[in-house]
Amino acid sequence: MSRSSPFAAMLRRAGLPAAAIIFMAFFGYYAVLGPNGIMAYRDYQQQLVQKQAVYAKLDKHRQILRNRKEQLDPRHANPDMVDELVRKELNVVHPDEKIIPLD
Repeated sequence: MSRSSPFAAMLRRAGLPAAAIIFMAFFGYYAVLGPNGIMAYRDYQQQLVQKQAVYAKLDKHRQILRNRKEQLDPRHANPDMVDELVRKELNVVHPDEKIIPLD
């Protein structure tokens, strides 16, 4: 009959609680310092502010494009806008007009 050493008996008794502590420490570490943890919250807030600024800029540009689209609607087009685009794209000038370059 072999008798186990006191060290092996201590390991068997403390094994489960030690594994539980290691398990909790692992998840606690990631809850605080992990990529989605509490410390990363500040970085997410900074990214949110940056993305909101980009979104505001894009939204303003979208409003400008929407306004232009509405002015070019074939059912009720803005004559001044249509005239401006035709002259710009086709480089068309009336014979009685004079062109003054701005450059």
